[in-house]
This record gives sequence, C-alpha cells and structure tokens, in this order.
Amino acid sequence: MNELKKILAVVDPTVTDQPAVRRAAWLASKSGAELELLVCYYNEYLSGDRLFDSPSLEKARDEVIQNHEKHLEALAEPLRADGLVVKTSAVWDHPLYEGVVRHATASGADLVVKDTHHHSAVTRALLTNTDWNLLRTCPMPLWLVKPQDLAEVPVFVAAIDPMHQHDKPAALDDEILHVSKSVAEDVGGDVHAFHSYDPRIAVATATANAYIPVSLPFDEIEQQMHEDHQKRFKEITQFHKIADSNAHLVAGVTHEELPLIAEELKADVVVMGAVARNRWKRLFIGATAERTLEDLPCDLLIIKPDWFRTPVDLDNHEAA
Repeated sequence: MNELKKILAVVDPTVTDQPAVRRAAWLASKSGAELELLVCYYNEYLSGDRLFDSPSLEKARDEVIQNHEKHLEALAEPLRADGLVVKTSAVWDHPLYEGVVRHATASGADLVVKDTHHHSAVTRALLTNTDWNLLRTCPMPLWLVKPQDLAEVPVFVAAIDPMHQHDKPAALDDEILHVSKSVAEDVGGDVHAFHSYDPRIAVATATANAYIPVSLPFDEIEQQMHEDHQKRFKEITQFHKIADSNAHLVAGVTHEELPLIAEELKADVVVMGAVARNRWKRLFIGATAERTLEDLPCDLLIIKPDWFRTPVDLDNHEAA
C-alpha cells in the first residue's frame, strides 16, 4: 500500500451503530482519501434460486437494493458535510466476504474497513466466519474495527517475525512496518515493533540433535537464541527507524505475549501479516495467530504478502 487513496467501509445494514464507518471516515479525514460505503446484501428467498425467477422477484430485489442505497446516502450526507468525498454502493452478492472482495477489487480500494461483532459485556470482539474469510481472502489490507474510540495519539503495534518462522517471507515484515508507519504518519500516531520467540523451541531442538551434548546448559541455549533474535530484530527496526524504546523483543509465545503488550502499551491497532506456507498453497492465518486475534483488546490491521492473489472468483457474482 504505497498511498491511501480509497477506503472501502463495509456497512452492516442490520444494526444502527457503525464503528467501521466512523473509523473509515476518521482515517479518510486524516489521509485525504476517498471513502466508499458498501452494503453487500443477499436473500435466498428473493434470489430466484429456490423457484423459477420472476419479474416480481426481480422487482423485489431492486427495491431492497434501492432501500439500502437510501440508507447509505443518509450515512454519507453528514460525512460529506464535513468535507469528505463519499461514494455509496449497494450490491446483491453472496457470500458476503466474496461480495466484499469482488467489489473492493473492482473499485480499486486500497483498504477495506469492517467492524467485528461483539458482546456488550466484554471489550474483546468475536470474529465471525465472514471476518475469518476476509482475513484469508481479501487481497488488500483489512482493518477490523472494535467498538471503541482511538486515542488522540493512536498507538500502532507492528507484529513482525524477522526470523521468518512459519516460512513467512521477509518482505512481509517490511510491508507491515511500512504500512504501520505510513498510516501512523497520516493520523499522528506512534509506532511500536513487537516480536516474540519461544525459548522452549531452542531447548527442544538442541536436545533432539545428537551432535549437541545433552549436558549443555539450557540457559546458554536460551541466551544464544535471544541474541540471534535480537540481532535480526534490531536490524529491521533500525532500518525502519523504530526507536529502541519502541522495539519490544519478548521471550514467550505470541498468542500470549502480543495481547499483553497491546494492553501494556494501550495499543489502538495491532498490525499483523497473514502467514503463508508458500506461494502455491492456500494462504492461511495460522493456528498461533488465530489464538491471538480474538484476545486482542484493539483494532486489527492485516497485511498480505505482495504476491498474494485472492482465491475468490472475481467474475462470479449475483446481479441484482
């Protein structure tokens, strides 16, 4: 994402509160980007799939889409009054995540913003199937919004993996930090870098290798692992001009340590990369990240590798 020119906000027509619209409008006002509000809707009883299609069903579909367009225009009017350039689109497509990906791609969006469903009794949101599928298939950066306000100086935590565990490409770390710094610059935010490593891996690896004496002190093994990770972590943070005070190298497992550091830093947004085994296999989020995401107390921005191509069929959609 070289420059933020167009933001696509996914609107949930079933609720009155629209955290994603607020976040996207805030970001558009700070960056000067154009904002588009999207409703992607489908109703199997009006689709004509169950029975033969008919003019009456087609008329009903048209009326539903027109009503959504009116709703979107009502949301857009006060934003335009604040000086934003806002477009609205209501489309008939399903499943929802595929419709969003198709429209985002066709419209040239640089960023997709969507809210996450949540229980009012807790601060942490619960990701839906649509959220998980967007995480896996949305080709542009995806910002999942939690229902809370950001700080006046937002804190971005870029979670990187400089040792390239899980076969994650090194270029993705650069992109995570580049996007974090770019967005933070637009909104007057602060960027921190985070990386964790599990010392138990080093101990297990050492004891599994016959050529390493079993009697080798575990603390020496752990110290060597720390130094290796620290060297690589410092190389990338210094390259991206992240202050040492904002660089956090932690011994522990990511799904436990990342939510803790997010709490400690009062993070507003955690920026993570989607993990991929290789460019021929399906992109996936990974078990560790999946255990991490729903425990984060803040927004989440997911970045894809530059080679990623969405598995969604961009030409197959339901027309209204």
